[in-house]
Amino acid sequence: MPTPERTSLAEIVEAARDIVEKEGLADLTMQAVAVRVGVRAPSLYKRVRNRDDLVRLVVESIVRDLGERLDAVTAGGDARDDLGRLCRAFRAFAHAHPAGYRLIFAAGSEESRPDAGSLARAVRSLLRIAGELAGPGEALEAARMVTAWLYGFVSMELAGAFNLGGDIDRAFEYGIARLVDSLAKA
Repeated sequence: MPTPERTSLAEIVEAARDIVEKEGLADLTMQAVAVRVGVRAPSLYKRVRNRDDLVRLVVESIVRDLGERLDAVTAGGDARDDLGRLCRAFRAFAHAHPAGYRLIFAAGSEESRPDAGSLARAVRSLLRIAGELAGPGEALEAARMVTAWLYGFVSMELAGAFNLGGDIDRAFEYGIARLVDSLAKA
């Protein structure tokens, strides 16, 4: 009779995400994950090739989670309103999961990067909205512009880099409004 499974890939990935978020990527080891899921480290290799593969699975999980949140707030209504909701959801996700957010954009080894399909699914709402605002021929360029602004703003905010005072929430809403205006004129 085969030995019963003591953990699942989903449990392994969830434990790894928790380690990344609470302790940082440097502390993500196969041993640390094994302890969290209650198995010996060699048992993890039945499901995960190595640490890079584990990091890839974590990034794909985070990207999927973010994509689901973005999809949930953009029901296909008015594109201008949808873009605002998408930007706010992106920002809220980054604040709730700052280490995971940073990991999405981190330059890692080829083996630790998420597959293109995961990324494409995560940005489908943004591409739809960008296409509605800027036109289908410029959807990708518009989506990249929005992503670059969001990434820059949120990364600076998380790093405490807005040092000139003022209302950060107001500045964020100002940026959204300017993005919407510029894309809608395209």
